[in-house]
Amino acid sequence: MAMDLSRLFELEPHGPDTFVGIGPRYPWGGLFGGQIVAQALRAAAITVDSEQQVHSLRAYFIRRGDHTEPIRFEVDRIRNGRSFSTRRVVARQAIGAILNLEASFHAPEDTADVQTVPMALSVPPPDHLTSDAWSDAFDRRTVPRDQLPDDERTGTGRAAAWMRVVADLSAIPTFDQLLHRCWLAYMSDDMPAETVRAAHPDFAGDDEHGHTFTASLDHTIWFHRAFRADEWHLYDFSCHGFTGARGLGVGHVFTPDGTHVATVAQEVLMRDARQRQD
Repeated sequence: MAMDLSRLFELEPHGPDTFVGIGPRYPWGGLFGGQIVAQALRAAAITVDSEQQVHSLRAYFIRRGDHTEPIRFEVDRIRNGRSFSTRRVVARQAIGAILNLEASFHAPEDTADVQTVPMALSVPPPDHLTSDAWSDAFDRRTVPRDQLPDDERTGTGRAAAWMRVVADLSAIPTFDQLLHRCWLAYMSDDMPAETVRAAHPDFAGDDEHGHTFTASLDHTIWFHRAFRADEWHLYDFSCHGFTGARGLGVGHVFTPDGTHVATVAQEVLMRDARQRQD
């Protein structure tokens, strides 16, 4: 990838509430869904008061992106409020819309802080694992499957990995969460398909280069607490069901000390590639 990924979220304004970004070519060709989600979130945030931080987003993947042309992000200001603001973003290329995203932003409130989902203490730390990252943007250390018993999570086909951004984010303070949350959105698209594949009776053990056709359908993130994307976080996923060629992957993101910073859910299309349909 020749593109300087540290500039991934430097979107260019192209008229009122319209921004343009680019992306690198990934190993499989085309664009990475997490990149488009993260850039759409960045575009939405440009139009929101900086005191409000994104607390949730949901995106629908419509068409595969083309790395050879820019992406146009069109922002619709659905609502501006003192506590909450809502934005809709459509990402477009020459072929038409490739992603639709809605995001909600919330002004901070001083309330009780309750965590009910614990991190598995038995998971080995990242420095005990080997990097298997496919991207220059982030490092990834996959936790071996035999160290992830399904009985510690709802669902099955458990998959987990430690991930952190490689780019130097030291100049971005923790309280300025936007780019940290954009980077988490980027990385969070890397795990859901693995847990769906691991849970499927026919596709478990098959990889991306085998007979499985996989595509992300939608992607949801809830941001719970502040974090730094350039520090290690455990992305711990399990599959919550598979029907009609669609599997639901649900994951929790934890800091090394066990703080639950985000929850991710994605519906994944998974078929035998030899029987592929449109």
